Amino acid sequence: MNLTVTDVDATRKFFEQYFNLQTKGNHSDSFAVLIDKDGFLLALMKGVHVNYPQSFHIGFEQESEEQVNEINKRLKDDGYNVKLPIRAHRWTFYVKAPGGFTVEVFS
Repeated sequence: MNLTVTDVDATRKFFEQYFNLQTKGNHSDSFAVLIDKDGFLLALMKGVHVNYPQSFHIGFEQESEEQVNEINKRLKDDGYNVKLPIRAHRWTFYVKAPGGFTVEVFS
């Protein structure tokens, strides 16, 4: 997956810290490639005018509701504006990620 973001470095650190992605390569704050343990590859590219549709988001499925709750707490403790998870289509919550897009965390 390739995402254009306003701040590559902050977005990269966000995915490393909360979703266990590892940086495999980067070029300053213009480009980064991250990968997870299952081989999912996420490329981040710097963009000046990032404008995703309002409903656009990417999701990260967790193995349990407890993991969703734990990520939610860590984000809240670190100053992110997140609401508590709710039972909607799944146990879920959304967070605005650095770089200009939304992430859903669910189980």
